[in-house]
Amino acid sequence: MDLKITLFQELADLFNKNGFKLYMVGGSVRDYLLKMSLTDMDLVTDATPLQEKQFLVNADYTFERFGSIKLFYKGVKFDITTLRKENSYIDSRHPSKIEFTNELEIDVLRRDLTVNALYLNKDLEVLDYVGGQTDLDNHILKMIGDPLKRIQEDPLRIVRIYRFKYDLGFEIDRGLVGIIEENYLLLKKLNTEKIKEEIRKCSHKDLLVKFLNEHDIYL
Repeated sequence: MDLKITLFQELADLFNKNGFKLYMVGGSVRDYLLKMSLTDMDLVTDATPLQEKQFLVNADYTFERFGSIKLFYKGVKFDITTLRKENSYIDSRHPSKIEFTNELEIDVLRRDLTVNALYLNKDLEVLDYVGGQTDLDNHILKMIGDPLKRIQEDPLRIVRIYRFKYDLGFEIDRGLVGIIEENYLLLKKLNTEKIKEEIRKCSHKDLLVKFLNEHDIYL
């Protein structure tokens, strides 16, 4: 078993001993199920940073106001975020307000693609509230909720969708393709540094850059 999975289970046991739950989420779960090597380790919990301070004294709490902490555990970096609900986006990138919750069913609604919205508990059981496992099996990229609304609230999701298309070899849902085609101009609103960050993460950078250039985004 991958060392990172074992360390996640150890941390989940620690959270449980302190009365909280810990789950692996997002791309970490997706890559685990695809039997790909794990890079980023993203976790979510029902514990708030204030509560985590009681038993994770050495974590980095720089962004605790957003419910996010970083923890280096036995040489591996874990990003741990408190389960939350996000309200309307005010700048096409960041939510105007976040509210902590203890329900996965609420937290999942703030995520973008169904294949990136799977949770894994400490027993390595998949928790799926949006049909992500079926889409993962079928190699399809679908948006959670109203695709138009999700693209408009954060246009960077267009770039992310195409990054995953090229990296994973998945197809984009036909309806989602149509909405993206009708909203390419939203790419002009993006911070170029955020786009460059997505390019850096992409293993097929040339394809992603070509896609952007075809839509008049030059970096």
